[in-house]
Amino acid sequence: MTSPKTTTTGANRISRFLGLQRSTVGVLAMVVLLGMGEHMAERFLPIYMMALGGGALAIGLLQAMDNLLSALYSFPGGYLSDRIGTKRSLLVFNLIAMAGFALVILIPAWQAVLAGAVLFISWSAISLPASISLMYKVLPQNKRTMGVSMHSLVRRVPMALGPLLGGVFIGMWGERNGVRLAFAAALGLAAVALVMQQRLIEKDRPNGASSGNDRSLTPEKNPLKLLRVMNPAMKGLLLTDILIRFCEQIPYAFVVVWCMKTIAEPVSAVQFGLLTTIEMSTAVLVYIPVAYFADRSTKKPFVLITFVFFTLFPLVLLYSRSLKWLVAAFILRGLKEFGEPTRKALIMDLSPDSCKAGMFGLYYLIRDVFVAVAALGGAFLWQVSPETNFIVAFVFGVIGTLGFAMFGRNVQVAPNEKMARQ
Repeated sequence: MTSPKTTTTGANRISRFLGLQRSTVGVLAMVVLLGMGEHMAERFLPIYMMALGGGALAIGLLQAMDNLLSALYSFPGGYLSDRIGTKRSLLVFNLIAMAGFALVILIPAWQAVLAGAVLFISWSAISLPASISLMYKVLPQNKRTMGVSMHSLVRRVPMALGPLLGGVFIGMWGERNGVRLAFAAALGLAAVALVMQQRLIEKDRPNGASSGNDRSLTPEKNPLKLLRVMNPAMKGLLLTDILIRFCEQIPYAFVVVWCMKTIAEPVSAVQFGLLTTIEMSTAVLVYIPVAYFADRSTKKPFVLITFVFFTLFPLVLLYSRSLKWLVAAFILRGLKEFGEPTRKALIMDLSPDSCKAGMFGLYYLIRDVFVAVAALGGAFLWQVSPETNFIVAFVFGVIGTLGFAMFGRNVQVAPNEKMARQ
């Protein structure tokens, strides 16, 4: 019979292996609860906007706004985290998202969706630098990629289950009322997440809080000054990542339209939710093994494989015109998450200790400002034809992948750190 002590020891080993601590568990709980509510409704926003009278340009504008606001919110989110600490900044971010959910619930108009998105889009974008920075603060160096991977893995749980539940809501109450009720559920879950987050996450010191008069440790609020100290290797990663995100975002908002409205054998809302579940389940299966090996080797191969999967998805989707082939396409889409946590960990590795969250936010600020153009351009390409949209996306992916293969840099693991990981 297994003793309680043995069981406890086994649980502790698993917790250490996965990089789980009180504060990281608090962040992960927040991600599940708030993310579950968000993804019950967000994935169906293009369909909801069409039901409210919005057209292709309105959908393209929503996706462009998503990227642009994600960019504009990323740096302030990172700076605020460095300035006031993770716990306080996450409180602010959650309240902003809840206000956005409430706006969509109260006003059933596609213009209100755009206005509410200004607020609830902010949660993922503005909280990401703070969440990743917290992993780097509380975890040892040989567990940081694992910590970031756990964050990415847990984020995929609501991404997988949320659209499935959202599809059920739409099936029961229709495209208009179903999405609004999903946002009501999102608001309730966000309130629970806020309480748990504030109870579990330990209060952390802002960067530079104990530095006295040492201004060099004070978080930099000017992104142009921060750009000057960006590592050249990070600049190379940033450029190729922008091209890969063009590949992703040009068709992104229209994937649901392709699956439910365009192809010869369109799928239902519930089936589309199931496809998303398949995508996220695939991503979850690869996160932990990839993180384990990435923490013990160079990161470039993992990021490069990720870029290959990004590139292939729009091409495969173009030839997927029934549920059977869409399943294969969405498995491939899940595999694009293969090295995403590794890429985030690489960004943090290349960031100065005094402003890791700020530098992470700056990276996303620059990347998503450019990518917002691709999302809006995707709407015009879709009006030419869906085939044009997908092929142009594929070409950008090829250029970005080849660029990173030739010019991307590895970050070597120091010998003493290898010893510490044994």
